[in-house]
Amino acid sequence: MRLLVVEDDPDLNRQLVTALTDAGYAVDAAKDGEEGHYLGETEPYDAVILDLGLPVLDGVSVLEKWRRADKKMPVLILTARDRWSDKVQGFDAGADDYVAKPFHMEEVLARVRALLRRSAGHATSEISCGPLLLDTKSARVTVDGHAIKLTSLEFRLLAYLMHHKGKVVSRTELVEHLYDQDFDRDSNTIEVFVGRLRKKLGVDVLKTIRGMGYCVSEPDDAA
Repeated sequence: MRLLVVEDDPDLNRQLVTALTDAGYAVDAAKDGEEGHYLGETEPYDAVILDLGLPVLDGVSVLEKWRRADKKMPVLILTARDRWSDKVQGFDAGADDYVAKPFHMEEVLARVRALLRRSAGHATSEISCGPLLLDTKSARVTVDGHAIKLTSLEFRLLAYLMHHKGKVVSRTELVEHLYDQDFDRDSNTIEVFVGRLRKKLGVDVLKTIRGMGYCVSEPDDAA
């Protein structure tokens, strides 16, 4: 899953990026509204954390521009403002949730997980496919109750496919959503990670759809 953080406070920006990266996400960052708007307009993010009090272009204006451009990624707004009218303005502009500063980082992480779940149509933190279970809260993967140890990129790949269970995801889409903008991207590495995942999982849930991409589906489903 690939996220965008738009926050002008350098310390908070860094803290958010670090916490989200440690939680297993690919994260890009912007420090003003203009840069944030450009990234959100041109890159395919799974969710955005957006401060309202941004320089150059304020957060509400950024969000309104995204929604007018039909950008549908879920957006969590951050605000130090106490007035309820500011929160209403954010929701009216197209926000999906908000956190008021100061906040606990765990709350932000929980709200991001919830946004990602809901946008993919999942009601709980646990996503299952046959004997395979992925818990987005604990970042734990099990098969028939046995824990499977994955690298951060393997987990990120599996999590994206599990969030889109039953859908064919192309290599290009995976590359766009698994790596941040500074990563040296190579779609061929996706095949390597898929191969490793299949061996570690040991169950036939991760399928290759020739010429199209990959799909996670129940073991007895036709690919």
